[in-house]
Amino acid sequence: MSVGTSSAPGARQVPRPPAPRTSVDPADLGIDPDQLPDGLVVADEHGRVVCFNAAAVRITATPAAEALGQPLESALPLEDLEGRRWWQLTDPYGGLAIRVRQPERNLLLPGGREVLVTARYVRAERLGPVHRVVVTLRDTEARRRTERSHAELIATVAHELRSPLTSVKGFTATLLAKWERFTDDQKRLMLETVDADADRVTRLIAELLDISRIDSGRLEVRRQPVDIGAAVGRHIQAYVASGLEADRFLLRLAQPLPDLWADPDKVDQVLSNLLENAVRHGEGTVTIDVTPTASPREGEDTGTSVTVSDEGAGIPEESMNRVFTRFWRGSKRGGTGLGLYIVKGIVEAHGGTITVGRAPGGGAEFRFTLPVAAPAYLT
Repeated sequence: MSVGTSSAPGARQVPRPPAPRTSVDPADLGIDPDQLPDGLVVADEHGRVVCFNAAAVRITATPAAEALGQPLESALPLEDLEGRRWWQLTDPYGGLAIRVRQPERNLLLPGGREVLVTARYVRAERLGPVHRVVVTLRDTEARRRTERSHAELIATVAHELRSPLTSVKGFTATLLAKWERFTDDQKRLMLETVDADADRVTRLIAELLDISRIDSGRLEVRRQPVDIGAAVGRHIQAYVASGLEADRFLLRLAQPLPDLWADPDKVDQVLSNLLENAVRHGEGTVTIDVTPTASPREGEDTGTSVTVSDEGAGIPEESMNRVFTRFWRGSKRGGTGLGLYIVKGIVEAHGGTITVGRAPGGGAEFRFTLPVAAPAYLT
C-alpha cells in the first residue's frame, strides 16, 4: 500500500511534488515574440487579439497595429480549402469543453495565400472556459520548395537511369538472341559498354545515398591519417594513365603540412569531383595547391587547405551563389548536377568549409579547408 495515499489513522502523509509545468510563457524565458520564427497570434478570453508578432505580420501582410484589439476572426480571417470561415466552424470559445487544440492544417488567407495553422486552447481549469487561444502560422513556401526539390530529384534520377538501363537491356537482349552471329571483338565491345553503363548506374545510386545521408544529418565520417598530397597525386596519375598529358596538371605542396585526420574515402570523393569539374569544364593547366592554413573550427589552430583552379572561362558571377545547390550544372556537357552539392556536404561533415571564386588565370577556383581534427589521445 502506498504511504502517500493511505488514510489510516496515524499514517504518515508524504507530500506530493508539485505538478510539472506543461507550458512556459515566452516572457519567462526572456524571449520577445518577435524573435520567434513562426507567426504567433494570441487572443484573450474575450476573443480579442493581444499578441501579433513580426512573423505573423510578414505572413498575413497585416500590420500589428491593425490586428491588436480586434476580434480573432477579423484579425485572422482564415478559410478552409472549401471556402468556409474557419473560426465559425471551430468555435473555440463556445465549442466542446474537452477540446484543447486544433492540429496543423492548410488554411487560406484573403487572396488565396495558403498557410499552415495550429491552434491551442488554454483553459484555467479542466473543462473550464477558454482563457487564451494561441495560434501559430507557418508559411508553406518552404514546404513547397522542398517538394519541388524532391520532384526535381526524382525526375533527374529517372532521366539519368533511363539511358544506361536502356543500353544495358538492349545489348544484353541482343547478345542473348544473336550470340553466335557476333565476333569476339563485337561481343567484347558490347560487354564493355554494358559494364560502363552499370558503373554509371552504381555511381548515381551512390550519389543518391550520399544526398539522403547529408539531408538527414547521418553522413558518417571515419577519421584516419590522410596524406593529402599523395591522395591528389593518385588522382593526377589516374588522369595521365587515361590519356591526358602530364603537363595538364600542376601540383604545389607547401611544407610542412600538418597531420590531417579525415575520412580517406570521402576526401578522395571530394578531390575526384573537383578535379573532374576542372578537367571537363575548364581549360589550360589545372593547378592544385595544398597549404597549411588556419583551422575553420574553434579550438584548433591549424587546418589544411586544398585549392583546385583552371584557366577556362570560369563561373559567371551571377551563378556563384548557386554552385553548391542541387542540379547546378556549369555547362551542357552532362552530369547530374549533384556532385558539388555532395562535395559541400562532405566537407561540412568534417567541420570544414568550401568556397568558389575566380582563379588568377581567369578560370574557376574551388578551395576547401579541413580542420586537422586529431583524435583526443594524440593531442
